[in-house]
Amino acid sequence: MTAIAYPDPPAGRPLWLVTLADLALLLVGFFVLLQAQGNDRAALARGLREGFGVSTPDPTPLPVAADGVFDFAPGSAALPGSTDAIARWASDAARDPRVMLTVTGFVDGSAADVDPATRSAALLAADRARAVAAAIAGSTSARIAITTSQTPGRRAALVTLAFAGERKDQP
Repeated sequence: MTAIAYPDPPAGRPLWLVTLADLALLLVGFFVLLQAQGNDRAALARGLREGFGVSTPDPTPLPVAADGVFDFAPGSAALPGSTDAIARWASDAARDPRVMLTVTGFVDGSAADVDPATRSAALLAADRARAVAAAIAGSTSARIAITTSQTPGRRAALVTLAFAGERKDQP
């Protein structure tokens, strides 16, 4: 074999130099992220999520306690007794601005436990939830959500206290 059969390789950068440049750029990027993290971590995380096209919804409030008004009359949303105790409980719990209250109305699923005017069980459940929400509202009305249950249960309205975390509308 002669030297003509194997030509000299073209002049260029050695392979180790390309690898070193990649590692140096990764290290610079790491230090930029560290520096950005020191200012506002939430803004950095939000920016990274937006950069990668990931959207995160607000977290679902974490339920921590519950109380309720039970034994409504069939087909009625009239409160079955005094709501003073549950109103005090809700008022005490709602002193913390991070707390959210959810009132869920229930029906028992029987043919008699429906709204008398519309024959709708869902409407009766909503009416029960609204009646209890009105009884406990006070100064917490902005942090009360009203829902209805899709499954039959006890003739009741359940108040769930949930930790919602820091809200965006708080100062």
